[in-house]
Amino acid sequence: MKILIKKALIICAHSSFNNKTMDILVSDGIIANISENIDSDSETEIWEFNNSHVSIGWLDFSLHLKDPGTEWLETLDSMQSAALAGGFTEVVGFPNTHPVIQTKESMGYFKNFSDRNLLQIHNFAAITKNCEGNDFTDMMDLHHHGAVGFSDGNHALQNADILLKSLQYLHALNTLLVTKPEDKYLSMFGQMHEGLQSTLLGLKGIPSASEEIMIMRDLKLLKYANLSSETPILHFSTISTAESVELIRKAKADGLPVSCDISANQLAFLDTDLAGFDTNLKSKPPYRAASDREALKAGLADGTIDTICTDHNPLNEELKNLEFDLADFGAIGLQTAFGAINTHSELGLSTLIEKLTVSNRKLLRQPLPNIEVGQKANLTVFDPTLNYVFKEKDIVSLSKNSPFIEKELKGKALGVLNNKQAFKNK
Repeated sequence: MKILIKKALIICAHSSFNNKTMDILVSDGIIANISENIDSDSETEIWEFNNSHVSIGWLDFSLHLKDPGTEWLETLDSMQSAALAGGFTEVVGFPNTHPVIQTKESMGYFKNFSDRNLLQIHNFAAITKNCEGNDFTDMMDLHHHGAVGFSDGNHALQNADILLKSLQYLHALNTLLVTKPEDKYLSMFGQMHEGLQSTLLGLKGIPSASEEIMIMRDLKLLKYANLSSETPILHFSTISTAESVELIRKAKADGLPVSCDISANQLAFLDTDLAGFDTNLKSKPPYRAASDREALKAGLADGTIDTICTDHNPLNEELKNLEFDLADFGAIGLQTAFGAINTHSELGLSTLIEKLTVSNRKLLRQPLPNIEVGQKANLTVFDPTLNYVFKEKDIVSLSKNSPFIEKELKGKALGVLNNKQAFKNK
């Protein structure tokens, strides 16, 4: 396989070709040449676009795997199709599959897929058995068999002692504990952000305090554990409120080894957007007030928020096409993540790409690809200026629960290369 990417602006801060427009020749999965002009032969596939940019392959920090166990919502193949269309060459999945990802054998299922496909799937293995918050899994064995971090996924750790002991244990393994901050008792039966809009719609709200109280608790436990680390140990997934940002900002300033991310969709929507009771906008954490969204943008800009994930959660009509209070939480996001971030985050392009490529890999202690001759080709080609309206017919996931249907986005992936394979968007 030989592919020649013509006239692409390279966005890769650690590459000697950063901010240069070059031709890139990939042969058998290796970057064979980078030059201002490379001639092609009859065996070379030419990738030439109007406004090509190229970076190392994008990595989605966390999504909700449905295979194995609920393949009617999303198979690994359909998830890969969505990831590639969205520009991702690597993804990290939460462990809440059936069975739960809590043994080396369960992780082998995803390794076998990654070995033969373009998309590389990494795993957050379960902290507790069946993600029930009671008994520990064999985290050391899972770590040695490739787990890139540990989480109970969409089951927030309610037990403070479990969290504390997990932090102490995982610190010795130099790996990350990932938790979704939510006090399940405060948010119980809630349908959307608690505020004026929830009152107007007559829906029980999910208070900001349900997230913030858990962040306060977990940061206090992290400080109490007195763990010294140059890299984060505790990671808060999909934070959503202004106070959450400020709590984490202060914790970082105090030297605590903590990090966090937000969902790309959180940048695009507010609680007021739920006025039409569109269940594709029913998400957890919920879309919050305008002041919260501005705080998220500020947190991205100053580095308080380390990375951005898709929080991709496929759900079918049976789970979504219901009365609002009966519908499940969650939305797909792999195909629209870059467009959502590029359209709504107000980040400069270099910073945006850094959030999708470098900071997330550093958190996961993963090798950093590079755009240099002789390196393996792990690349995403994209156009940050392309405007388009996202249509339901464009969705390649098995589930269609996207809040972006019929909405205009700016920026789109054009193709990806990885693992000696290539995918070009139509």
